[in-house]
Amino acid sequence: MFGGNEWLIVAIVALVLFGGSQLPKLAKNLGSAQKEFKKGLAEGKEDDETPSASGTPAASETPSDN
Repeated sequence: MFGGNEWLIVAIVALVLFGGSQLPKLAKNLGSAQKEFKKGLAEGKEDDETPSASGTPAASETPSDN
């Protein structure tokens, strides 16, 4: 995705835009946002796996013709 030079440019631009004192706060906020995003994705997958409230059985609950 990004090589070494591109990351260096991004870091310099971030330093200029946000200043040195704001970068740790920005990094912390980005980390917590990523954690919440992953948590939301996991909850979404759990919701997909549970049967719906409409009464239709999920694929794993359908009877098989044995």
